[in-house]
Amino acid sequence: MKSYGQFCPVAKAAEVFCERWTPLILRDMAGGACRFSQLKRGIPLASPSLLSSRLKALEAEGIIERRRSEAGSSWTYHLTPAGEEFVPLVLALGTWGQRWSRRPLEEHEIDLDLLLWAMENAVDPNAFGGARALVEVDVTDQPPHKRRWWFLNEAGRCELCVKDPGFEVALYIAADLPTLIYIWRGDLTLHSARAEGRLRAHGGRDAIRALPAWLGVSLLAHVKPEPRADAA
Repeated sequence: MKSYGQFCPVAKAAEVFCERWTPLILRDMAGGACRFSQLKRGIPLASPSLLSSRLKALEAEGIIERRRSEAGSSWTYHLTPAGEEFVPLVLALGTWGQRWSRRPLEEHEIDLDLLLWAMENAVDPNAFGGARALVEVDVTDQPPHKRRWWFLNEAGRCELCVKDPGFEVALYIAADLPTLIYIWRGDLTLHSARAEGRLRAHGGRDAIRALPAWLGVSLLAHVKPEPRADAA
């Protein structure tokens, strides 16, 4: 980690927190990610070697700790008390971003893998009353091999499937990728997206009723944007 060369505690904390990818690693760990594969999905642009390096550095600083998995064949990563104290800072940073940096998505920000990862972690698998329910999501503007995805909701868990698991589809959703991101981010309500024809949903009556409760959005989706001074 690069040093500011100052004894100021703000500088010392920034040396740890402001290293590239670190706030996103802490964001995902605060959300429950603990396996290397989960953390990698949250920062797809970081190489595995770079992520490994960041985790080692955070462990050396006492921000995270590494533990043997229950099976004993791999490692899991967990926030220490020092790491937990960073969580309010991560949330405050996200709140500021929601309030002051909201704008139309740019091409390089439209990330399918990140959205699928965020949805898998944000949806409510119990929205269907505890019964097994398969949701098929058709991302209409993607190429054929990246267009169809399945979310299997069962026993209080949601699992993203890259291939059709073979169960009957309870709920079918179709929308382009920017629309899905805007819904997740809180820029567009599900009701408005459906009313405007930007999102289509098909299924049984109970499944359609469960859609608003099932479809996860960002924890910060409720934060309303403020107009920027340069937008006046």
